[in-house]
Amino acid sequence: MSRVVLEGLEFHAKHGVYETEGVLGGRFIVDAELYYAFAGLPDDLNAAVNYAAVYEAIRQEVTGERHQLIEVLANRVARRVLQEQPKLERVTVRVHKPFAPIAGIFRDVYAELTLERAAEGSRHEAQG
Repeated sequence: MSRVVLEGLEFHAKHGVYETEGVLGGRFIVDAELYYAFAGLPDDLNAAVNYAAVYEAIRQEVTGERHQLIEVLANRVARRVLQEQPKLERVTVRVHKPFAPIAGIFRDVYAELTLERAAEGSRHEAQG
């Protein structure tokens, strides 16, 4: 299967459990892997997944409603992208919170979710 990857989309948002996160906000980074068959695709945007529209959907989800958990945010992003892009067969979304309030040294914290479109048009979560 083919894929297009949007990697390292950075946003300032106010997600998190702590009150200060809701006031000050922080940096969130999103990766989205968009799986669909594009071998033999004509050179026409209408035949493809519009990744500019995917970016905008991700931006709206990340900078919109506040969530305590990045797992919930990853779920919202993945479901919206899969719903709005009917050519997609599967999407994997990672929401990174590199400055999570954890006492310790770490490079990154992220939540990852993969959703697939079922044959009958409904969605189900895939393992991974």
